Amino acid sequence: QLSEDVERVSENPTDEREGEMEVHEDASSVILPDSELGTTAPSLRFSKTCLKNVFSVILLFIYLLLMAVAVFLVYQTISDFREKLKHPVMSVSYKEVSLYDAPGIAFYPGKARLLSCKHHYYDHIPPLINPGQPGDIECTTRRINYTDPFTNQTMKYALVVQGPRDVKKKELVFLQFHLNETDQDFSAIDYLLFSSFQEFINSPEKAEFMKDCESSYSSWKFSGGFRTWVKMSLVKTKEEDGSETVEFKQETSVVNYIDQRTQPRSDQLFFVVFEWKDPFIQTVQDIITANPWNMIALLCGIFLALFKAADFAKLSVKWMIKIRKRHLKRRSQAMNHIN
Repeated sequence: QLSEDVERVSENPTDEREGEMEVHEDASSVILPDSELGTTAPSLRFSKTCLKNVFSVILLFIYLLLMAVAVFLVYQTISDFREKLKHPVMSVSYKEVSLYDAPGIAFYPGKARLLSCKHHYYDHIPPLINPGQPGDIECTTRRINYTDPFTNQTMKYALVVQGPRDVKKKELVFLQFHLNETDQDFSAIDYLLFSSFQEFINSPEKAEFMKDCESSYSSWKFSGGFRTWVKMSLVKTKEEDGSETVEFKQETSVVNYIDQRTQPRSDQLFFVVFEWKDPFIQTVQDIITANPWNMIALLCGIFLALFKAADFAKLSVKWMIKIRKRHLKRRSQAMNHIN
């Protein structure tokens, strides 16, 4: 059969060529209109796909940038929280009261003697009738002996007086001391303020109580021949372990006392006034401004944004791959149709 076909082709070469030309002409006549109709549509489709891909890439870079910012915010938040834990902030608050707990005033008069002690109100102190002479002692007082807490050898004598309470009426305590003779060039009396006179009264070991007070509180002096006006303010400090310490701040003003006694005397007179400065108790405590719940909420929001950004980036990449595959498929279909 192969030999017969070869012989037939060799006998009619012109007919075969004419048939092939007819086939080519028919094919060209069929394909050309389709190709001419499809040249505009794929180009437009390709331009839209290109724009979509460029837009997706831009969005992907934007979300990557947002993820980088979110990671930086997480790092900065944790760093700020650790820094605030190391450096707490001192908080000062004021509480207004009408009555204070009466403080204790411990005097160390030495050879001096208490002549008078009275409570006055509204800053009114009447003139002294017999200065240098014993007068009325209307204050609640206690006398106590105890050993020095720093040396444990020296015996100390203290006169403890109840301080003022009513701040609205400007209650004050006015005391007068007398010292007949002194072996020093300057005469002064030491005194110590502690927070509660009632605690001293209720304490079973008053000597130990005074030793603790002397170890915890500062002591001051007032001089002879003057009227010393002491205005007190109370400061409470809360420690990190939850304990509370109390200390006094005071403003002192000194006024010269004009001795109008008829005969010149060598003795010394001491006058001192104790009064509350204002009705506010100052409370000081260290607080940590970093709130862990706020930090946890911020971190949750940042991580949620990270996950959303990662999810969007993943979907964007899948969408780009899908569009690319669809474009390649259409291109291959067009080439197969042309072929």
